[in-house]
Amino acid sequence: MFNIIGKIFGKQDFEPLIEKINSLEPELEKLSGEELKSKSFEFKKLVQEGKELGEILPEAFALIREASKRVLGQRHFDVQLIGGIILHQGKIAEMMTGEGKTLAATAPVYLNALTGKGVHVITVNDYLARRDAIWMGQIYSSLGMSIGCLAHETAFVYDSEYKGAASQEDEKRDELGSFKIFQDFLRPVSRKEAYSTDIVYGTNNEFGFDYLRDNLAYDPSQQAQTGHYFAIIDEVDSILIDEARTPLIISGPDAESSEYYKIFARVASRLEKGEDYIVDEKARTASITDKGIDKVEETLGIKDIYDAQNFRLVHYLEESLKAKALFFKDKHYIVEKGEVVIIDEFTGRKMYGRRYSGGLHQAIEAKEGVEIKQETRTFAQITIQNYFRLYEKISGMTGTAQTSAEEFHKVYNLEVVSVPPNKPVARKNYPDAIYKNFEAKYRAIVEETRERHMAGQPVLLGTASITNNELLSGLFKRAGIPHETLNAKNHEREGEIIAQAGRLGAVTVATNMAGRGVDIILGGNPAISEQAEKVKKLGGLHVIGTERHEARRIDNQLRGRSGRQGDPGSSRFFLSLEDDLLRIFGGERIKSLMESFNLPEDQPIESSLVSRAVNEAQRKIEGLNFDLRKHLLEYDDVLNKQRTAFYKKRQEILAGVKEDKSPLMMLDVLWMNHLENLEALRESVGMRAYGQKEPLIEYRRESYIMFKEMTANFERWREEQKEKIKQIPNDQLSISNEGPSVLNSKPVENWKLKIENSQSGKIGRNDPCPCGSGKKYKKCHGA
Repeated sequence: MFNIIGKIFGKQDFEPLIEKINSLEPELEKLSGEELKSKSFEFKKLVQEGKELGEILPEAFALIREASKRVLGQRHFDVQLIGGIILHQGKIAEMMTGEGKTLAATAPVYLNALTGKGVHVITVNDYLARRDAIWMGQIYSSLGMSIGCLAHETAFVYDSEYKGAASQEDEKRDELGSFKIFQDFLRPVSRKEAYSTDIVYGTNNEFGFDYLRDNLAYDPSQQAQTGHYFAIIDEVDSILIDEARTPLIISGPDAESSEYYKIFARVASRLEKGEDYIVDEKARTASITDKGIDKVEETLGIKDIYDAQNFRLVHYLEESLKAKALFFKDKHYIVEKGEVVIIDEFTGRKMYGRRYSGGLHQAIEAKEGVEIKQETRTFAQITIQNYFRLYEKISGMTGTAQTSAEEFHKVYNLEVVSVPPNKPVARKNYPDAIYKNFEAKYRAIVEETRERHMAGQPVLLGTASITNNELLSGLFKRAGIPHETLNAKNHEREGEIIAQAGRLGAVTVATNMAGRGVDIILGGNPAISEQAEKVKKLGGLHVIGTERHEARRIDNQLRGRSGRQGDPGSSRFFLSLEDDLLRIFGGERIKSLMESFNLPEDQPIESSLVSRAVNEAQRKIEGLNFDLRKHLLEYDDVLNKQRTAFYKKRQEILAGVKEDKSPLMMLDVLWMNHLENLEALRESVGMRAYGQKEPLIEYRRESYIMFKEMTANFERWREEQKEKIKQIPNDQLSISNEGPSVLNSKPVENWKLKIENSQSGKIGRNDPCPCGSGKKYKKCHGA
C-alpha cells in the first residue's frame, strides 16, 4: 500500500501519521460510548487552550473512526484518512468516485470543529446537504458535536430525538437504508441557531446569500453567520469552477418595463438568423445586421433606434435578441409553474432564486409568454470565488480535479493531491464511437442499450440537456425498452431513481445530475448480495455518454459512476459530427478524418486519432472558459476590495446605532448607486481599448475615484445631520447611550421626512429624490 502511496504523493510521507492513527485503535475499542464522548470534550478543551491541531490530529482521527465504526458500522480506510489529512492541510483531495469522500471528510471536519469556530461543509445541492447532515451527524453527535443544516428558505439542527411528521411517501428510506429522507432528526430552527452549531452543512448558494443578507441587516441580531474559519467544499470543481461565472446577486424591483419586453419579444420573433442577425456560437454573442435594424425600425415605426432618445429601446432589443438566439428552453432553463427557472448546464439542476441579470431574464419571460417580473436593482453581490476567499482556510474534494489543477492554483492557491483508490479500478473504458449525424448516433445508442438490457446488465445514459434526455426517453419508449428518466423536472425522485439504477436490467437516462454526489450500488440494494453478484458477472454498470461535455471533468464524473470500489464496469461515449462541441470547435478536422475513412453512415470510427481530436476540442473550450472566469475575477477583485471596506464601515456604524437607522439606510443607498455606476463603467471601459488604453487599468483607476466620492458623500451627509441636530432646541432632544433622538413631531428638514411626505403628493415621481442620489424619485426611494 505505502509503496503505491509514495509514488502518488512523492515527497509527502503519510505513513507515520497513518501508523500512529492505527496504533491507537485497540485502546479506543475498549472505551464505552460515554468515554469516547468525554475524550472528545477533553480534546476540545485542549485545542481551545492553545494546543495545535496538528499535535492532536492522530488522536482526533482515531476517535472519529472509532465513532463511525460504532454508529454507522463503517471504518475509514487508510486512503480515506489520507484524504482527510490533505483536506486538513487546506488542499484539494482528488478521490475517485465511490471511494467514500463523505466519510473521509468527517475526520478533518471533526478536528477543525474542536476549535469552536464553526466548520462549514459545502455541498452541490440541498439533497446532499440534508442527507450528509443526518448521515454524518450521527457520528458527530456521538462525540458531543452540534450539527446545523441550511436549505432553501429554511434551516435545521440535527436532533437524534426529533421525529418529523413524515408522510407515507417520505417514509421511504434512501439508498443507504439508514435513515428516512430528511424528515426525522432535522429539527427546524432559525438560521442564526443553525450557524451557531459546531458543523454546518449547506450549498454554496445558501452560505453566499446569507453573507450578503447579513450585510444588508439593520440590526446585529438579524445577522446569522458567526465567521468564516474553515470550509470543506464537496465536488469542489463544480462549485469553484463551473459555477464561478455566475455571481450571487440580491436585488429588488425597479421601474416597470414589462410591456416593452413583450413588444420586443414579438419584434425579435420576426427576425431571421443569418439575414437579420448573426450568431457567433464560440463567443456566445448575437449581433443585429443593418437589414435587421431596418426591419425593427419599420416594425416599431421609428426613424433611428440608435438616436439618443431611443437609447433604452436598444437595451430591450439586445436582451430580446439574446433571449431568442442564445438561450433555449429545456437546455438553459425550464418553465415551471409559470416561472422561468435557470438550469445549471454543468450539473443539470434547477437554480431556484437565481435570475439572469441586465434584463435578460425578463426578455426570456416575454419570449415564453409567462408573467414578466419587474426589472431589478442590485442591493448586494459577490462572486463565488471571492466569497470563499473570506475563509481563513478552504479545502475541497472531488473525483476530477487534475484537469483543472492550474486554475485551482492560480485563482485559489489550492494544491491538488491525488489519492489512490482503496482497490484497483476494474472499469473498462471503450474508445469513443463517432458517427456522421445525430440519427446514426442515436440508433447505435438504442441498439447498444437494448443488447445490454436484454442480457440483464444495468445501463446509465448521461445527456447534456433536458431536451436530449427527453428525446432519448422517447426513442426508448418506441423501442420498447423500459427505463427511468432523471432530470431537473423530476429531481424530487432523484434518490429513489439512483438507488435502483444498478439493479438487474435497469436502464436510467439522466442529465448531469447523476454525475455527482451519490453512489450507484450494484444490485440496487446493499442488503441483496445475490443480485449484486449477478450484476458483477454481467460486467457491472455500463455507462453510456450520449455526447462529450465542454469540460473533460464532467465526462470523467459520468464515467466514474461505474467501477466503484473495485467493482467491474464499463463506459463508452457516442458522438456525432453534429454535436455542438465537435461542430463548433473541431468539426472540420474531424469531418475530414471521417471522410478519409470512407465509411457508411452507421459505421462509427473508433480511432485514437479521432479521440485525440475530440480531447483537443475540449481543451480549447476549457481554455476559453478559464479566460472568461479569469476576466470576471479580475474585475470583481476591484469591487471586492471596495466591498470589504464598505461592509467593515457598515458593520462599525451598525454596532454604534440602535434606534436611528438613517446612517438609512443612507450608506446602502449610496452603495446601490455605486454598484450601478460600476456596472456602467465596466461596460464603457471596454471601448477604450480602441484608444490604446487598457480597460482593466482604466476600470481600477476610475472605480477608485468613484468609491472615494461615495465615501466623501456619506461623510458630508453625516456632518450635515450633526449640524441639523445642533440647531434643534434642547427640549426636543433626548440623550441616551444610543445618541440624540428627536422627541417632538415638529418638522425637521431631513430627506427621510421628505420621502414620507411624498405619499401626500408633495414630491412628484419625476422630481429629484430628496436623498441626494441625483436620481429621479421614482428610480430611487420611490421605487
